Amino acid sequence: MSVRSRTPAKVVRRPPARRPASPRMAGNGAKGAGHTQALSRGLALLETLAATDGGATLTVLAEALALPAPTAHRLLATLEQAGFVEAGANGAWRVGVRAFRAGSAFLSHRNLVAQALPRLERLMGEAGETANLAVIEDGEAVFVAQAQCRELMRMSVKLGARGPLHASGVGKAMLAAMTEAEAAAVAARGLRRLTPQTLTTREALAADLAATRARGYAIDDEEHAPGLRCVAAVILDENGRPWAALSLAGPTSRLTPERVAKLGRLVREAARDATLALGGQVSGKPGTQGTSC
Repeated sequence: MSVRSRTPAKVVRRPPARRPASPRMAGNGAKGAGHTQALSRGLALLETLAATDGGATLTVLAEALALPAPTAHRLLATLEQAGFVEAGANGAWRVGVRAFRAGSAFLSHRNLVAQALPRLERLMGEAGETANLAVIEDGEAVFVAQAQCRELMRMSVKLGARGPLHASGVGKAMLAAMTEAEAAAVAARGLRRLTPQTLTTREALAADLAATRARGYAIDDEEHAPGLRCVAAVILDENGRPWAALSLAGPTSRLTPERVAKLGRLVREAARDATLALGGQVSGKPGTQGTSC
């Protein structure tokens, strides 16, 4: 009698059948996407309204955002219920009180020095020269932050030190962003001579400020201290007013006339970046057309 061996049969395991997605779960995903789109559109609508003078009609807003009029109207109605927009008697919509409160909270929480410090460090690294931050107080430029370069010969200023507006890079950058009347008031206090290069007449200062506006940055060519050259640009607030200024400063042996244009562009872009980060207005600045002192 023979014994026939048997090979164990292979067990084939089939993956469990996939359960169809729950209609509720699928609906939640679509609902979330819809909420995200509505939020994005609502924020874009608020930004569009904020950029207008006196508000805008439903038709204008819908066209500006490429939205169907019914969709724009639903968004406006929702924002109105929350107090972020309000309808005027003339059919124009405008930003509401609640949106103003949110914006005011940002203004009260922003920190000029905290925003400027990383930009000062970056400026110093890119230029290899000392970078400064100054503000205006009682008609003078006050230095409030600095990133010193690593060169043996370098510009160094004690924080809290003051400088005249008409004879410093940071001062002239802020003067150039003032109204004509404000610049004239500064000049009326007297243009004290500090070096042979100091601008001591209203005509000379007015011409220099006009050149500053055209370039987008100011130049202190040994006007504050012999042997020191500086380029500076203004930081503007939410009203387009001069708030502060960034500068690069160093000895004339390194800050040669050939380097001034490149360094000026660096400080101009850094100041513009700081203005935007702080919620400032980078265009339509008041006083930029004035040329006399």
